[in-house]
Amino acid sequence: MSETNQSVERPVSHIVFDIGKVLIHYDPNIPYSRLIPDAAERSAFFETVCTHEWNLEQDRGRSWTEAEALLIDRFPEMAELIRAFRVHWHEMVSHAYDDSVDIMLDLVQQGHDVTMLTNFAADTFKEAQDRFPFLKVPRGVTVSGEIGVIKPDREIYDTHVASFDLDPAGCLFIDDSEKNVEGAIAAGWQAVHFTGAEKLREDLRALNVI
Repeated sequence: MSETNQSVERPVSHIVFDIGKVLIHYDPNIPYSRLIPDAAERSAFFETVCTHEWNLEQDRGRSWTEAEALLIDRFPEMAELIRAFRVHWHEMVSHAYDDSVDIMLDLVQQGHDVTMLTNFAADTFKEAQDRFPFLKVPRGVTVSGEIGVIKPDREIYDTHVASFDLDPAGCLFIDDSEKNVEGAIAAGWQAVHFTGAEKLREDLRALNVI
């Protein structure tokens, strides 16, 4: 798949940013490197206990209480480590990607219509906004955990369009996940696969956005 959707039918009129791994860093290994020092044990924990799929259900709207209870019922001996995922979540989002944030803020300052679309649990997103004030600068955001739908489901793209009165063909979506990029294109959007700020600037220039 091409990293940039080249089938541009309309000029870009709306720019939609993903957040995790595009604007802010996310890595569960940061706290768990301390909690489970052995790399093999830590890898096994993420593969069998607090898996990506388990965490994604919180992005879909499942409460942490329910999520923790589900795993603790299966792995009672790991209860403390399971609860640690939410307790130490703030460590996982360790820093912003300043170069990407600068691009987003420049686009807003230049008068572009900028919004955000993210797979994020509702409560942790509010924490992220408090820690990273630039997440309050764009016109608005669709948070998966608030609406119960996650990328790359078609419904989340359509919901974002409806919520912010966007023209799908004029939307440019920026996401680090190829599946989410493909989902946006299937929804009638333009999209670029984010691999770094320098490549993003190239993509924006190629699309006559900057």
